[in-house]
Amino acid sequence: MKALVYQGPGKKDWIDRQKPAIQKPTDVIVKVMKTTICGTDLHILKGDVPTVDEGRILGHEGVGVVEEVGSAIRNFKKGDSVLISCITSCGSCPNCKRQLYAHCDDGGWILGHRIDGTQAEYVRIPHGDNSLYVIPQGADEEALVMLSDILPTGLEIGVQSGGVKPGDTIAIVGAGPVGMSALLTAQFYSPSRIIMIDMDPARLALARQFGATDTIQVGQEDAAAAVMQLTGGQGVDVAIEAVGVPATFDICQKIVMPGGKLANVGVHGKPVDLHIEDLWIKNINISMGLVCTSTTPMLLKTVGSGKLDPKKLITHRFGLNEILDAYEVFANAAREKAMKVIIAA
Repeated sequence: MKALVYQGPGKKDWIDRQKPAIQKPTDVIVKVMKTTICGTDLHILKGDVPTVDEGRILGHEGVGVVEEVGSAIRNFKKGDSVLISCITSCGSCPNCKRQLYAHCDDGGWILGHRIDGTQAEYVRIPHGDNSLYVIPQGADEEALVMLSDILPTGLEIGVQSGGVKPGDTIAIVGAGPVGMSALLTAQFYSPSRIIMIDMDPARLALARQFGATDTIQVGQEDAAAAVMQLTGGQGVDVAIEAVGVPATFDICQKIVMPGGKLANVGVHGKPVDLHIEDLWIKNINISMGLVCTSTTPMLLKTVGSGKLDPKKLITHRFGLNEILDAYEVFANAAREKAMKVIIAA
């Protein structure tokens, strides 16, 4: 089969690899029909995630068709259409028992990280009964690819960890796919004001279409000062960091109000300066973490009902054999006006 393989920082290849096989009774082999590229994949290629070995097939998102099941699999059979979760869950370890699936003793974020991932013609999914979801008949599979990772990440690590509630003023720093996912799902909780902050005017214009009440373009104005002016010097109830660089985290810690929350979603490859000398007196909470995907069943229902339309995040489409072109577009998102790409078999 063909697969997108990480060959060390800055290097990747679309090459032949052996088709995966069942290794344990709880495995499922899935023929990948649609996948995508995540900002985390770009972080891996930059060398920000040293736990990824050279030779690893990248990717942790996608939908597909069950090709083969292990002898212990009860919920799936050959031919089933499935959504692949970015998080693998055994369902029985202490962390899974408390719904902390991201830290499963035999799973968590392993696809495209510690085991081969979804940017290939086939992928092996460990603990398939707990790590796959049946796609409802007639569902839009392109839209559901957004539920593998970015929608639950924006919701769980940004909106829910930030405790967004009705009437809040919130700011989202970073209008990429995860920041936009936080924007879409924050509206479940009826904040009165959503301020989107980014460098790209095209993304900010899109954010307004998706529900942002205010936008601030970094580089054209001092983002933190602009937020304070918009809020009458108060700051925001919730600041969501959705980029993963020191500058964006710094904006968040400058704009969070006393009693507020800073929810870090971005993947950081470098240390940040925590200005505890300013923050200690402000009674704030700072959260961060890896998505557990516990909201995926709810999001499936929400998308199915038409209340949430993640398909509007998709801007570009490619064939699987065009995956290197897809990476070029996604890595130059501002130039290409790209948000999320779909790569289809």
